[in-house]
Amino acid sequence: MDTRREGWLHAGGEVSLSDVHRSIPVRKDASTLRRALAFFGPGYLVAVGYMDPGNWATSLAGGSRFGYTLLVVALVSNIMAILLQSLCARLAIASGRDLAQACRDAFSRPVAIGLWLLAEIAIIATDIAEVIGTAIGLNLIFGIPLELGVVITALDVFLILYLQRLGFRWLEAFVIVLLGVIAVCFAIQIGLADPDWGEVIRGFAPTTEIVTNPDMLYLALGILGATVMPHNLYLHSGIVQTRAYGETLAERREALKFATIDSTVALMFALLVNASILILAAAAFHATGRTDIAELGEAHNLLAPLLGIALAPTLFGVALLCCGINSTVTATLAGQVVMEGFLRMRLAPWLRRLITRGIAIIPAAGVTIAYGDSGTAQLLILTQVVLSLQLSFAVFPLVMFTADRRKMGALVAPRWLTALALLIAVVIAGLNVKMLVDFVL
Repeated sequence: MDTRREGWLHAGGEVSLSDVHRSIPVRKDASTLRRALAFFGPGYLVAVGYMDPGNWATSLAGGSRFGYTLLVVALVSNIMAILLQSLCARLAIASGRDLAQACRDAFSRPVAIGLWLLAEIAIIATDIAEVIGTAIGLNLIFGIPLELGVVITALDVFLILYLQRLGFRWLEAFVIVLLGVIAVCFAIQIGLADPDWGEVIRGFAPTTEIVTNPDMLYLALGILGATVMPHNLYLHSGIVQTRAYGETLAERREALKFATIDSTVALMFALLVNASILILAAAAFHATGRTDIAELGEAHNLLAPLLGIALAPTLFGVALLCCGINSTVTATLAGQVVMEGFLRMRLAPWLRRLITRGIAIIPAAGVTIAYGDSGTAQLLILTQVVLSLQLSFAVFPLVMFTADRRKMGALVAPRWLTALALLIAVVIAGLNVKMLVDFVL
């Protein structure tokens, strides 16, 4: 019997993201480098979620208020994310299931439906942050009203359909190009801000002040909650299966190795962007006494007078717009993975994406329009609190599945990896509950 079918309560059968499943060939006769490059891409779609506008709000607030001190939190959060995303790739390659399908096949239907609803709430919360970021970016660069900008963000579903008709590689290329634009924008802005690099390096060192200072702890937990996001766990376990990596154990071991390298490198790139946001806020705002900056629009307006060049706010707006567009694209794909995986939906690709996008964008647009131009920072931080509640419902099943030899076969996670992942899951759950309690009280 196929070991990937043992240990599950329900049989699988269908594939994840069927319209692009195994659509990217991995040539057996190619060199090791060429086979590795065939896996280049999914990690960068995942990395998008680690630098979305929700991260911007927490990083801006942390950098402007406490300088470079919270850089260590961004680093630790990223290390946690790297490990969890590697488990997503392991689950997909070993079991042939994405995380949503695995939850459906491992639990009773009531439990699976409950997990689906929680995953949808997480995607809606994610979408609110991304819709806000895109709309603000359009407003800052082109002067488009926030309400119209929200409507424009809904059009990304057609962009995804067009790019995937060309091939999934085109979608990956689009995302990677925008990530490159974001990196260039921040590199120029940091050069203009001229941070204290000695303080930057010290910011990556742990300090007890993060725990003893309640205000600093709250923002640190916000950065953690904004970094490790539930929808990314579902997304990665789906898109890694776009590669036609073969069925033998050796081929799957190689696929796991290359997929892990891809996501690790991509998430280190995401760390650079997140750290850049915090460094820019520390150098431009904290160093000049502006310790209360959290609104994206306010940060944009202050960059020109503080850095002394009119180009700075434009670069900030362009980077924000690229982040928003990228994030809405990947959240739409994550929504498709979640809905198809949990509910076994079988519809035309364009209709599936329209439904999954509608479920997320309608409440997101309503909340965004209701808030208007003010209070966006509070709304962004609120979305991270909502995400913190949902995270454990994705992380703990992931750790459980990858530690089960009956489900994973020879690719079961080593005990040391399971122990470390479980520790991370407990820490994330505890810290996020603490953030929620602080938020409510």
